[in-house]
Amino acid sequence: MSNDGGSIQEMLATNLKRARTLRGLSISELSRRSRIGKATLSQLESGSGNPTIETVFSLSRALEIPVSDLLDTRPPGGLTVVRAEDVEVLAGEGVDLRPLQRIETRDTILEVYDQQFRAGCRQESLGHVGTEHTVVQSGRLSVQVDGREVELGPGDYVGFDASRPHGYLAVGGPVRSVLLLHYRADRGVHPGTPHSAPSPDH
Repeated sequence: MSNDGGSIQEMLATNLKRARTLRGLSISELSRRSRIGKATLSQLESGSGNPTIETVFSLSRALEIPVSDLLDTRPPGGLTVVRAEDVEVLAGEGVDLRPLQRIETRDTILEVYDQQFRAGCRQESLGHVGTEHTVVQSGRLSVQVDGREVELGPGDYVGFDASRPHGYLAVGGPVRSVLLLHYRADRGVHPGTPHSAPSPDH
């Protein structure tokens, strides 16, 4: 994913309106499905809103599309290097996400995020499309999926159906991790142009 085309607000405004229109949804109907107020949706579509992780994932769930279809602007080509300081943060109640890359093949879309949880803060989700994968790099992370809870440490991995309600809690300090979201390619609303993978030295 790239911020070269503008801010998260600008990208979301363009992509949200397109996705809603393609699905033939009014703002009122999208508000009902996403549980986001009509005034907030209007602000997001005009580029004046302040999107959070909760908002973007709720829209992903309601529109049944990958998160990157709401945030992406163009397919990268050739060598791709993404510097952390150059990526705009998408903040939530307990986590900061930096979208790094969208990788698309014939039948799969994979999104790569740098994911940083704040100490003692819980991040909840009602669910969204795709399969969620998290690899912890540092710290200890409690993960709850459908009432089941596991605790992960550095190097540990968890994966689950992201449509199920789930939550995360940083235990005893901040947590650094990598989040991967993958979807069937037919979930997307962008044209199916193959995307290059990140550079190995990224």
